Amino acid sequence: MAALAGVSKGMVSLALRGAPGPSAETTARVRRAAADLGYRADRAAASLALRRTGLLGVVLAVRNPFHAELAEELHVAAEEAGYDVVLAAVTRSRGERAATETLLDSRCESLVLAGPEMSAADLAELDAQCPTVVLGRRLPAGAGGTGGRRGPDVVRVSDEEGMAAVVDHLAALGHRDVLHVTGGSGAISAERRLGFERAAARHGLRTHVVDARFDERGGVDAARRVLDSGWQGSAVAAANDRIAVGFLDVLLREGVAVPQQVSIAGYDDSSLAELGHVQLTSVSQQPAEQARCAVRLATERLRGEAEGEAADVVLEPHLVVRRTTGPARS
Repeated sequence: MAALAGVSKGMVSLALRGAPGPSAETTARVRRAAADLGYRADRAAASLALRRTGLLGVVLAVRNPFHAELAEELHVAAEEAGYDVVLAAVTRSRGERAATETLLDSRCESLVLAGPEMSAADLAELDAQCPTVVLGRRLPAGAGGTGGRRGPDVVRVSDEEGMAAVVDHLAALGHRDVLHVTGGSGAISAERRLGFERAAARHGLRTHVVDARFDERGGVDAARRVLDSGWQGSAVAAANDRIAVGFLDVLLREGVAVPQQVSIAGYDDSSLAELGHVQLTSVSQQPAEQARCAVRLATERLRGEAEGEAADVVLEPHLVVRRTTGPARS
C-alpha cells in the first residue's frame, strides 16, 4: 500500500488512523490505495494494545422471535453507546456454555444473555470472568455468590405481573375455566406459572396446567393432549407466543373457533403475535427498553461507574389485546 500511494509505511498508518501529520492530499492518496487493494483495518489487532475491543457479546436462542427483536434493539442501543454487538446463538446442538465461550474467545468486553437457563451459580461464575447482564429472568438474592462477587445485573419485566394481566383479562371476559400451558421447569416458566396460579386463585377460576416445551412443537403436543382428554374449558394462557401459536394451529385444524369457542393468549408480543392471520393477544416485554437498560448497565460497569450490589431493573409488562381473545361462550 505504501508503494502504491508513494509514501512511507509510517505515513500510511497515520493517514488511516486520521492522526495529525499527513496532508489532505496524502491522506486521500493513501485511502484511494487502500480502497484499490481492498484493505480493511484489523480492529481486533489494533485493540490489543489498548486492551479494548468495543464489543458486547449477546447470547440468544436462534429460533426465538422475541430474542431476534432483542438482538435488533441491542444493536441499536450499542451503536448509540459506541459499541458493536457480536451474536452467539444457542441451537439444538450448541448450548449456552459453548455460546458464551465463543464470545469470551472473541474478547467481548461484556456479555448480555437473553433468557438464560443456566444456574444462578453458573451465571455468577460467568460474571466473575466478564461483566454480564441477564435479560428477562429474575435471579435470587445473593446470586453474586461468595468472595464478595457482585453478580450479574438483571433487566426484566415482571413475569408474575405479566401473566396475571392475562388472567385478569380473561376473567373480565367471563372465562371461568382456564388452561395454562407452561414452558417446562425453567426459571422463566416457573415465574409465569406462579403469576397464573395466584391470579386465577384471586378470581376463583377453575384451572388446569399442562407442561410443554417452550416452542411451537410444545404447543402442538399440548393441544393434542388437552383435546384428547376432553377438556371443556374456554380459555388458554400460554407461557409464550411460540407455544400459543402451536396450540392455536391445532385448534383451527380441529375446527375449534377462536375466540368464539376458545380464547388464547401468549406472552412476549413477538413478531409471531403481530402476524395478520394470527393476531394473538400477548404480553409485551418492552424489548427496546430492555436493550437500552442492558447496554447502559454494561457500559457503566466497563467505565467503572457501577457501585454497590448488582442492579435488578424491573419493567412493567403491557398486555396487547388482539383478536384471539373474546367473551366466554354462553
